Amino acid sequence: MLHRLITVALLVQERFYEWRWEMHPMWWGWGLGMIAIRFLFWALVIIGLIVGIRWLVGQGKVSPSDSALEILRQRYARGEINKEEFELKKKDLS
Repeated sequence: MLHRLITVALLVQERFYEWRWEMHPMWWGWGLGMIAIRFLFWALVIIGLIVGIRWLVGQGKVSPSDSALEILRQRYARGEINKEEFELKKKDLS
């Protein structure tokens, strides 16, 4: 009896076909939009991780020439070396 009621109910419907994933009415509207949002989210997460790791790795790097030149400037500012000696050593470092 129940089987006949279900069969009659299916026959009375306007659309009588088997739903598949690609036929779902939400697929073209929300489905593709949600896929795009998920892709964008994960792309931003991955890019953020790459930028963050590169920034952390770059924090420890100080070029030796810059630190040597900074020490030379500090020595000149304290008066430990004169202008001629400063210019000569600066030229050697460059």
